[in-house]
This record gives sequence, structure tokens and C-alpha cells, in this order.
Amino acid sequence: MTFVKIRKLEPHLINQIAAGEVIERPASAIKELVENALDAGAKTITVQLREGGRSLIAVTDDGLGMNQEDLVLAVERHATSKLPVGDLFNIQTLGFRGEALPSIGSVSRLHLTSRLSGAEDAWTLKVEGGEKNAPVPTSHPQGTHIEVKDLFYATPARLKFLKSPTTELAHAVELLNRLAMGHPAVSFKLLADGRTVFDYKACGALRERLTHVIGAEFSQNALQVDVERNAITLTGFISLPTLNRATASQQYLFVNGRPVKDKVLQGGVRAAYQDLLAANRHPLLALFLDLPREEVDVNVHPAKTEVRFRDSGLIRGTIVSALKQTLAAASCKTATTVGVQAMQAFRPSVPSPSYQPPLRNYSVPPPSHQHLYEPPTPSMIYSQHFEEPGRRPSGEPDERSDLRDQGRIPTGNDPGTRKAKSIFELPFEVPPLGFAKAQLHETYIIAQTAEGMVIVDQHAAHERLVYEKLKADRGHVVRQPLLIPEVVELAEEGVLCLMEVRDDLAALGLGIESFGDKGILVRDIPALLGEVDLKALVQDLADEVIACESPLSLQERLAATLSTRACHGSVRAGRRLSLEEMNALLRQMEQTAHSGQCNHGRPTSVELTRIDMEKLFGRR
Repeated sequence: MTFVKIRKLEPHLINQIAAGEVIERPASAIKELVENALDAGAKTITVQLREGGRSLIAVTDDGLGMNQEDLVLAVERHATSKLPVGDLFNIQTLGFRGEALPSIGSVSRLHLTSRLSGAEDAWTLKVEGGEKNAPVPTSHPQGTHIEVKDLFYATPARLKFLKSPTTELAHAVELLNRLAMGHPAVSFKLLADGRTVFDYKACGALRERLTHVIGAEFSQNALQVDVERNAITLTGFISLPTLNRATASQQYLFVNGRPVKDKVLQGGVRAAYQDLLAANRHPLLALFLDLPREEVDVNVHPAKTEVRFRDSGLIRGTIVSALKQTLAAASCKTATTVGVQAMQAFRPSVPSPSYQPPLRNYSVPPPSHQHLYEPPTPSMIYSQHFEEPGRRPSGEPDERSDLRDQGRIPTGNDPGTRKAKSIFELPFEVPPLGFAKAQLHETYIIAQTAEGMVIVDQHAAHERLVYEKLKADRGHVVRQPLLIPEVVELAEEGVLCLMEVRDDLAALGLGIESFGDKGILVRDIPALLGEVDLKALVQDLADEVIACESPLSLQERLAATLSTRACHGSVRAGRRLSLEEMNALLRQMEQTAHSGQCNHGRPTSVELTRIDMEKLFGRR
């Protein structure tokens, strides 16, 4: 190997290296340019793209603008107007590094045109492959127009790593959607190859902007979060658990107005939904965390997509408790999408013109047309269409009394339950889940509500009720001492981290002590866990604490065990219930947190409004 003397890199190489850190793809350049427009106070931002941004990125805004001197400095490295006091821990803008424009100009053909507010003249400046030209006067309204042509033409090797125009456009759309959500008072418009991708008008309410970006489905099934603790504020919207996706792509997180992808925040969301969703499902949400600027460092990543909190445990705990409180208040509510799916299932398929119904051999003559159109009597409806709840063949043992004695089926003692025994009359005030009318296939409870009907899965519903009771009882955790304490070897970092949360683990039933520099001595385990691989458990806990500063793994294992116990201890499908028992189950669902979904994330009930039923029969 040949050694050479240390030398200072040429400016164009410095800019290209910076571009490699900051400008990964067209969406990265768009992010820097749009953030500059927002920092300039723009109220309208228009982005135009060709070939996903490879051949053209144009950003136009009506912000403060720049004069001749500003344009010259804007394309110099580390020149910025956004650090007036030179304090990296008091950053009040989205951009602050002063790297974006010179980095973009070093790998593309960059044209800047701007007019300062109140100025008579506008100016334009060109930078091509790092070569700067002098600014010249031009005509332009107040604000700035920036064109980035032939991105990476000066570094051809980078072009090979770009994806198809469709993929690059998708990245740009996802980025702009995040920025649009963070600034609902600003109009955003995106044009791609001459067509309008979206045109978000300025709006005063966050929910309205979220409806445009994420969709009406989210807006209709979103719960508002608004929590303030000390100097920390958490606002936004989260989806009901029954509205979820296979990926976390529709989770939008913001810190002091900056869109971020942070493990602490994502871990808090996962913990809040941990016993409400299956492990492979994710909620939809848009959350905005605001805290004192000195409590967060945004200067840990060149692209400013990651942050570091001074007290990440406090931030994570705030998110978990706030989201859990919001979800608990929703009680038995389920997403409207569940009803929509039910409507689609109810709709009969239209037979083709050539379809002929199969011939059947009737053992008895079919009923006459006159009988078919006779108004049915109550006894006919009850006997022909429903199995009467509680009725058993002669001599069959009654299991309900045994279950009621064990406390596994709630009993209904309120006056409303008595009134609900009539299947043709409802009292004036109807509770959210209505009153039971019948049980189908000894599995599903049919209830009439004020505006329609509800179908309840009795096993899923009671599973949630049992689970919530077990969780409440978990506060009195039973610790199982080990006959022979077990030593688990860990890296020194893992030992130190676990000992810092020793009291938290003890509250969950896990008693540990340090055993040298690289060992943990386990004396007690939660009795609820039964037989467990201690080595794997302690290692998982150490990894979790190092990553998120919270013993989430043990909580998840306890939650999984509780869920299993609840599933085995709940009312099974195929069990006949009386009207009294069904109504008691409905009332308890209304009073129990998270009863809208079972422990596996499936809905416990489906609601069909009267309008839905009218649509089924063509009345609407």
C-alpha cells in the first residue's frame, strides 16, 4: 500500500461527500427544499416532478424569499439563517445544517430564483455540478422557485442505485404526506409528469388534513389523543384496534413538528397496543410530541430523521400511558370497517343469466304463496328462525348455573336486563350494545340497538372480559421462588442495564441480583409464567432495556400468558345462554375497557345500522 501525505479535500469533493450523506434519492432533495420553504413561512408549496424526480424536481413557495446576497450565500457550505444564536440545542426550524443546497448543486443542475418580501427585483442563480454562476436579475413574484435538473448527473454511479420512477415517486409522496400532516395550515400540491397527484388545501383542523392524507376510513375510526404532563404535550389521533394494517407504514410520528422515525416512540406505540392486536398487525396513527428543545437532540443524523431524548424512559412512559388511557375510554367501540366487511359478506352474489336453481325433492308440499305472505306471528318468528336461548332437551344438565357460580359468566341484575326479556319491545333509553334478542348457533348473540343491530361473538367477548379481570388482579403478582437460583451469563452492558430496572422487574415478579460483572442471579420468577427458559427470558429483557429502557419483553410474556388463560377460561362457542346471561354479558362489555376486540385483535361485535339494513334490501 502506498502512503501519501494528508491533504485537504477539494470543495467539490466535500460537497459530493455531503450529498452522499444527505441526498440519498430524489425524495431526500425534496425534503430539504420543502423544509426550507416551510422555514421561510410559506403558505402555499407546489412540487413538480418528472421521472420520479430524476430529471426534474421543482419546488415553488410564497415564503419570505431571498435577495442577491442571500442567494450567493445559500449555495455555500454551512451557511444558514436558522441558527441566530449558534445553539444546536435550541433549534426552532426544520433545517439548520446549511448543507442542502450546496450538496444538491454538486450533483445536479440547480437553478434558484427568488424575490425577497418587499423587494423590487428578483434574482436567479445557477449551480451546475458544483460550478456556481453569478446571480442575475429576473422577474418573479415574492417567494422562491428552485429547479433541480438531472439529479446525480455529476455522479453517474449514484444513478445506478435509483429505483424505477414509480418507486421514487412513491417515496416522494410518502415524504410530502408527512410534511403536509405536520403543517395543516399550509397548502401542498404535487404534480408528477403533468398530472396532479394530490392538492391539499390549507385547513384549520388536523383531523381534516389527516382525512385527506390517510383517508376517511382512518378519520371515522380515530380516537383523539390530547395529553399534557409537565412540559410534555402529546396530541394527535390513533386508530381503534380493529382498524389495523400488516405494516407500520401508516404510523406518522412527529417531534416538535419534525417528522421522525424513532425506536423509542415506536416501542411506546407497540407497548400500548400489545394486548389489543396480533403481533403481526399494526395500528394507524399520527402523533405529535412537543417538549422543551433542550430535552431532545435533533442533530444526530444528517437527514434529521432520527432524534435522541434526554430522558427516553419518560417519553416512552408518557406515550404508553396516554395511548392506553385513550384506548380504554373507547370501551366496546369497534371500527366501522367491521360493519362494512359484514355488509359485503351479506350481499348475495348475482347469478348469471344462465343460472338455474337446482331442483329439490320435497318430502312435504312447499308452503302456498298465500301462507308465505301472511304476516308472521311472534311465536312463528321465535320458533322458526331462532333457537330459544336456555331451552334444553329433557334431561340435559344445565351448565349455566355451574358457570355462574364460578363467576365465569356475568349475571344481569339491572332493571334494563329485565325489560330486555321482551323481544319485541325496547325501553326508551337503549344502551350502546342494545338488548339481546336471540342466540344463533349457540355462538353469536343478536341484539337490537337504538339505530340497528349488533352481532356479538360470545367467546371473543367473554375472553376479553376475563383477560381484563386477570390484568387487574396482576397488580398482586405472585412470585415463585426457585429451589435453586439460576445464574445467567450476560455481557457487562446487559447486567448494568438490568440492575438499573431491578425494581421494575421485581414489581413484575422477577427477582434478580448481580452475579459478578457478567452474570445475573435469578431468585424469583412470576408464578404466572410457569416453566420458562430463563436464559432466553433474561437475554430478551436485557436487549429490550438496552434498546428502549423498559422491560417490555417480560410484560409481553405476562400478557401472552394472561391471554392464554383468558381464552381457556372464557365462555366457549357452542354454549347456550339465557337472555338474562346474554344481556349481562352486553352490559359488562359496555363497562370494560378494550371490549371491542378480543385478545388476538379480532372484533368482538359487528354493528349494522338501520341504514345498512335498508341498503341490503334495496330501500336506499
